[in-house]
Parts: sequence; structure tokens; C-alpha cells
Amino acid sequence: MNLKPNILVRGPDDLTVRWAQCIVSHHLADATVSHVSVHSVDVGTTTRLRVVVEHNAPEALPKRWFVKVPSMAMPSRIITALPRLLHKEVKFYQDVAPSVPVKLPPILAAQSKMGRGSTLVLTDITELGSVPGNPSDALSIDQARRVVEHLAQFHAHFWNMAYLANRHRWLAGPTTCVEDCLGTMLALPLMKRGLELAGDAVPARLRAPALRYARNRRQWMRALALGPKTLVHHDCHPGNLFWTQSQPGFLDWQLIRLGEGIADIAYFLATALEPECRRSHEEQLLERYLSCLAKHGVQGLDKGRLFQRYRAHLVYPLDAMIVTLAIGGMMGLSSNMELIRRTSVAVEDHDAFTAMAI
Repeated sequence: MNLKPNILVRGPDDLTVRWAQCIVSHHLADATVSHVSVHSVDVGTTTRLRVVVEHNAPEALPKRWFVKVPSMAMPSRIITALPRLLHKEVKFYQDVAPSVPVKLPPILAAQSKMGRGSTLVLTDITELGSVPGNPSDALSIDQARRVVEHLAQFHAHFWNMAYLANRHRWLAGPTTCVEDCLGTMLALPLMKRGLELAGDAVPARLRAPALRYARNRRQWMRALALGPKTLVHHDCHPGNLFWTQSQPGFLDWQLIRLGEGIADIAYFLATALEPECRRSHEEQLLERYLSCLAKHGVQGLDKGRLFQRYRAHLVYPLDAMIVTLAIGGMMGLSSNMELIRRTSVAVEDHDAFTAMAI
């Protein structure tokens, strides 16, 4: 949905009764908002606000809202504003979310305007009885299996739909080009800075290959995009999950794009499992992913090829976590360091930097 009234906000001071009334009136013309209170403000890649909206229609509309606006931290704001990452998430919820076969928070409002920012308003998942994840959560094997199954269903639903890029230009248009160019331009300085800050969390033997990867990041990204295309989340770590009883849901779709489905699996397993758990179960989980794809209509994939692509895609989650550390303010430091540790072990276990000849 894209509301006619302007609902764009910059921060907590803009979350007024009048603003909330615009949203409520779009859903229920006779409902009235009496009070708005901001219960938490979390500044990272975006500014995330948890809000309680008092109104007279609680049986029809939630009172607890989750609002995302551009980051109030300047480094994060610059990095995310140029490629318009929040704009992409707004477009995802407006254009694609209704057909997505995995659990998402219900949308209340979304708006994006060039030069004026973006605002996304969702039902707070706690109102649904769900529990948000933390980035450094170490998932159980049963939780990991469920996430893999849901990702397979999501990937299969959009498998080889070449028309997506034409129908939804924001998936592969100028914003994606800006994102890729920015990533290439900043790859080496951010990798150097991130490795310096990471210290012993990244083993010494991975440092030279990581810098070589950063120097050749454009070629790596192209090589990692050669497989069958589907929609990918591209940031599937435990902090972007929520849990309703034992079932996962997915948050934070700012990095959604067309890519290889196995990339999401590599990112997820490298970040969400303790190394010993991953080592013991990753082959089983990869086979489960393959069988679930087949169950949902994706046939003819080669197991050996899939495992090789999994190995190559492990490089990206390590890159992402080191860059996150280098920029700063995008994730809690202890969680960031823990995910660097896990992804470093995964890359080392699979000698991922040698998975492709770049």
C-alpha cells in the first residue's frame, strides 16, 4: 500500500497523533487515535522505533507498531542512503510481500520519495506473540532446519522468474548499480579497517586472501551471480529472524535482490550456527535444502555443484560482517564480533577463498 497522505518521518519527534491518525484512518475511517508513545529507539543501518498507538479500534488494528526510518547515525545513513536500501524494503513490502510464501510482519503503511526519505510501518511482532531474534543467537539444529525449509520454499516460489527484474525495476535498476559500485569502491579500505578492528577474531592466514578478495570484489560478485536466479534475502542472520512458537519469520528486506538461492543458505549457516554444530549438520541441511526445492518444483539440480557454490558463497558473510565492523554503529559490537568469529571459521573450514579462480 502507498498512502496518499504524507507519512514520511525522520525520527521519534515526528511520531505524532496526527501522523498516526493518517495511518489508522486509511484502514478504518471512523477510528480515532488518542495518544502516541515511543517505547524504544534503536539506531543501526536504519533507525528502528517501537511505538504504542492508543486508539479506539484495538480489535481491528494493532496498538504496537514498528517504524523504520533512515538511520540517525551519519556513517550508516550515508552508506544506506546512496543505494536507497530502505526504499528497496518499502518497495518489497508494497510490490512483492503479498505473494511471499514465508512469514512476514503485517504492513500498516509504507512510503518513499526521492530526496525525502522512506518510512516503513509494520505491526510489532510482539503483538503477534512472536519473539525477535538477536544477531548473535546460536540456533539449534531444529531451528536451522526450519529456516532452511522456509528459505527453500521462498526460493522455489521465485525460481527463474526472469520477468521480475522488468516488473520490479528497483530489484535490478539504478539503486542496485549504485549499491554494487559503492561496495566495489569501498571494499578494500573497509576490509583493511575491519581486519584491523577484528584482531584475532579473523585468523592471520585469512587476512591476505580477504584483502585479495576485496581488491577483486567486482569479479567475485559477478562470479557469485552466475547460477540460476531467484529472489534472495541477502542478509539472513539470526537478528533478521523472528519466531512464532517454533516457526521462523523473516525481517529486514533492505538487501533483497535477484541471485543464487544457495547464497542465503551459506549466509545463514555461517552466521546462525556454532561452528561445531554447523560442521556436524551442514551436509544434512544442504541436502534438506535440495530436497525441499525439489518438493516445491525445482528439479534437476546437481548436488555436487550446489555444494561447490555453497562453499564459494561463504566468502560474502565474512565480508559483510567485517565491513559492518569497519563502518561501525550498524550492529552491536559483541554480536558483530561473534558473527565475524563464526563466519571466519566457516570460510577456513571450506577454504572458501579458493573456491573460485578469480
